[in-house]
Amino acid sequence: MATSIGDNLIPSHGGYRKLRSFQAAQLVYDGTVIFCDRFVNKRSRTHDQMVQAARSGVQNIAEGSMASATSKKTELKLTGVARASLEELLLDYEDFLRQGGLPRWEKDSAQALAVRKKYLSDQSGTSDQSDKYCLKTASAEVAANTLICLINQASFLLGRQIKYLEEHFLKEGGFTERLYSMRQSYRRK
Repeated sequence: MATSIGDNLIPSHGGYRKLRSFQAAQLVYDGTVIFCDRFVNKRSRTHDQMVQAARSGVQNIAEGSMASATSKKTELKLTGVARASLEELLLDYEDFLRQGGLPRWEKDSAQALAVRKKYLSDQSGTSDQSDKYCLKTASAEVAANTLICLINQASFLLGRQIKYLEEHFLKEGGFTERLYSMRQSYRRK
């Protein structure tokens, strides 16, 4: 890895608010809070676990992004944890539908395609989406299935992000390699 003295030892990092994966995970978190407050007993462990799994998805993306300057390994790990947290949440929604005798939308059903279309057509980049999926008034079936669609979208984006991070790490290396290269360059001067 070629490094010049003008390069910064600690490269720019953060910027997670602009990541589509972060924005999708934030939609899932906000929606999960609404869903749980409406359909899951507030004193139940499931309520807390679902909200915390959704929160973990968002927070781990942010933490990984901020750690990326000095540890690509940590960024990769936390991005993977975010995806795993969303998978846990997905199972909770599937359980909710199954246990309630409610249908789960097929991936290519008209309803699921409508949610994906809405998500893809409205990428404003703002975190306050003010319930654009009408979860405050939707039935339990519609709300749970809508959130499943959004979780799948976030998970897909996180999968692509992880693949990119892996490729970037293989090509560019990590902080330790950068530190060594810059130190060697400094000594040669």
